[in-house]
Amino acid sequence: MEITDLLREDVVTVYLDDSVLDVAAVLREEGVGSAVVLDAHDEVLGIVTDRDLVVYGQEFVDSLEQTTVNQVLSMTVFSVAPDVSVRELTERMREAGVRRVPVMENGDLLGIVTLDDIVVHLAGQLDSRELANLAAVIEGESPPREDPA
Repeated sequence: MEITDLLREDVVTVYLDDSVLDVAAVLREEGVGSAVVLDAHDEVLGIVTDRDLVVYGQEFVDSLEQTTVNQVLSMTVFSVAPDVSVRELTERMREAGVRRVPVMENGDLLGIVTLDDIVVHLAGQLDSRELANLAAVIEGESPPREDPA
């Protein structure tokens, strides 16, 4: 199976100069734990997570309204091409220690695949009550997928 079968095309994005308060509001509104960060030319610079906001944003607690994503973002972009297999993706995620991966082709953002998406997929493939239970929790906490129609 290719990861294009798993990816979410409705990617939540924010801009490098958005305040961390604005980003937190977007994450809350969208019901997600991360957003892909773009520059002024809509090029992908990285991912900011709710954890980034809490852990690294604490340093700026007295000036959150003026603190931008740029100040809490790791500028390392880990992404994959759409032709990567699920097996290769999981191996690369393990090696890089990431849970969310933008899928890119020729510099264009096609979507995102998360650890949660993979667990839900595997639960559907394997006859495991435990995985099915985990998948149900994940699906209950995840934003609905866009209807491809």
